[in-house]
Order: sequence, then structure tokens, then C-alpha cells
Amino acid sequence: RIPLALLACGSFNPITNMHMRLFELARDHLHQTGRYQVIEGIISPVSDTYGKKGLVPAKHRIAMARLALETSDWIRVDPWESEQVRWTETVKVMRYHYKKLLQSLQLRKESTRNHCSKESVAEDSLSPEYRVVPELKLLCGADVLETFRTPNLWKEGHIKELVEKFGLVCVSRAGHDPLQFIYESDFLTKHQHNIHLVREWIQNEKSSTHIRCALRRGQSVKYLMPDSVINYIQQHNIYTEESERNNEGDQIQPLKLQSTQVNALDD
Repeated sequence: RIPLALLACGSFNPITNMHMRLFELARDHLHQTGRYQVIEGIISPVSDTYGKKGLVPAKHRIAMARLALETSDWIRVDPWESEQVRWTETVKVMRYHYKKLLQSLQLRKESTRNHCSKESVAEDSLSPEYRVVPELKLLCGADVLETFRTPNLWKEGHIKELVEKFGLVCVSRAGHDPLQFIYESDFLTKHQHNIHLVREWIQNEKSSTHIRCALRRGQSVKYLMPDSVINYIQQHNIYTEESERNNEGDQIQPLKLQSTQVNALDD
């Protein structure tokens, strides 16, 4: 089987049970294909410079994600993207983690060889995961797939690289028809073999936005996120009417950068 890592990018503002559920659904689906062995899941929160309304500081989003993942033996949060001075485009985050994945497997391969006797260091004696080139796929909701047609949000070359080189694992959400969207795109249809569509039969459409709203109003969010995360939010008084005004009236960085480029051309 092909060793594969799943990477989810986003605000995680805050992380919810459904964010973690996406990983479990994706892993089950990929294992059932008989082609892949999922070796890790990575949650990569966006940096504070993304500019999304209501975005709280990355230090809190990272801390909450770590608390939420304490019981997972294969999903981890990675702070690299959140620590960047500027917002980092998704494809660049993918490149970074793919390089780290290759380095990690190479180190494990060398370690295995060093601990083997001379008679057992032949390439075909190594574990299969060391002999096959690993893959990294972007894990997302089906709604993210549809944002590919949002003007100025994605660069065409980045979409091409994401779909062709890495591939996507898209989990269905109510009100979205990824098959229809793929059908309407010649490019996505051509590469649909690299787009895995996963159906979530147990629907839970409570987004982070809904949860922030409930928290501001003092309503219960129990069972929508781990108790450890709820306790952290309460201890640090994170989601308030004031925090929801963060970046209010601002454009998110992809649109702002595109607007700046267009204005520069006009000048």
C-alpha cells in the first residue's frame, strides 16, 4: 500500500469534533480502497495575517487543537503555517509538509537499515512503506472544492498543482454537490481519479462560526467539541463580541493580494 498523509488547512477557530471526524472518515475511505495506508493526519491552522473576521490569535487556536488531539494517536497539529509572518498559500504549505514527509521517511529508512544486519539490508527486505514513494493529500470539505471557481481566491497554477501533484480528499457537506462541480469542470473531470469523494452519512453541520455565535451568547457547546477545549475557551475568555470584530471590514489575504496586483497594473 502507498503510505499517505492527510493535511487539513484552515482557521480552526475553534477546532470542533467535526474537524477531527473528517480525518477519521477520510482514513476509513482511503483504507477501503485497498491502495493506501494512512500514516498521519496534520492540522495546519492559518496565520493571524489571513485577515478573516473573528479570527483569534494563533497561539489560542494551536493550544485548543493540541488539547483536542490529546486522545488521537495519529493526528497532530503543526504550528509552522501559523508562525509565518505572512499568510502562506495552501500549495506552499503542501510543499513544505511533503518535503518534511519525505525527510521523515528517509530518516526512518536509514534508521531501519542501521539496525539491520548486513544480510538484511537489501531494499526488498525493508518494510513496504519505505519502498514506496509516499503521498500527501489535502483534506477538506466539499465546499472548499467549490471555492476553486471563486474569482481571485485561488491561482490557476496552484489549483493545477494541488489536484495533479497532491490530490484531494473531499468530505461531503449538506447543500454541496461535488460530483456536479467536477462534471462542470473539464480540468477536474480529467483528474477526478486524484479527487476522493467521501460521504458523511451522519451529518453535523455545526460550523466553527455557529459555535462562536453560541459561545458569545453564553449557550452550551458541549458535545460539539472536547471538554478540554471548552474549558480552555472559558479560562481565557476567547470568543466574545469584541473578538468577533477582529478584522471586521477587512478582506482575506488572497483577495487583498489579488486586488493589490490589479491596482498596480491599473497604475
